[in-house]
Amino acid sequence: MSVLPDSMVGWIVIAVLLFWFVGAYNRLVRLRAAVLQAYATLDAALRKQLDFVQASITAALPEKDASSHSSAVAPLQAATTQLATLLGATRLHPLDPGGMAALATALQVLITAWQRQHPDAVTVFEADGTLSRPAPLLPAGAGAASGTLEPMAWPEPSAAAEIARSQFNLAVGQYNAAIVQFPALLVAWMVRLRPAAPLL
Repeated sequence: MSVLPDSMVGWIVIAVLLFWFVGAYNRLVRLRAAVLQAYATLDAALRKQLDFVQASITAALPEKDASSHSSAVAPLQAATTQLATLLGATRLHPLDPGGMAALATALQVLITAWQRQHPDAVTVFEADGTLSRPAPLLPAGAGAASGTLEPMAWPEPSAAAEIARSQFNLAVGQYNAAIVQFPALLVAWMVRLRPAAPLL
């Protein structure tokens, strides 16, 4: 009975390790790509919300009486501008936790400003797109602090933004779970894959 030479055993071990590394790397890359794709959908949904709010601001400012109404919509206009700026920045680096945290804060500011100006014109949807209930006037971050993901009270009466947010957060959760599992975390460390952050 022949025995494989040590050099052959070494090559087999190297081939197995290489095959495993490529497989683990491809899986992590697929999960990362899923996060980026989910963010693109979320970004489009948030831009539609911004367009809706901006259109309402424009409609609230008739040319003949713009000065008297401008102070009433100034906080909402400022929140819209801030969110638009942060969306542009986050679009470049959607996996950056700091950028996502800033975007979440700006979104909460916009929603709060909208609720103050239009308390009866907010709509809350569950993550699956079903109508939830009248909008809860929770302080910003209350849902995140309690460990639950509260639906947001969106200005535009469409479930698209909440569905996109839920899908993005799910993709982030799957990606983050994968890069900390052993032994895939070794691959993540070697190729410098970092955790992403959900939009809370």
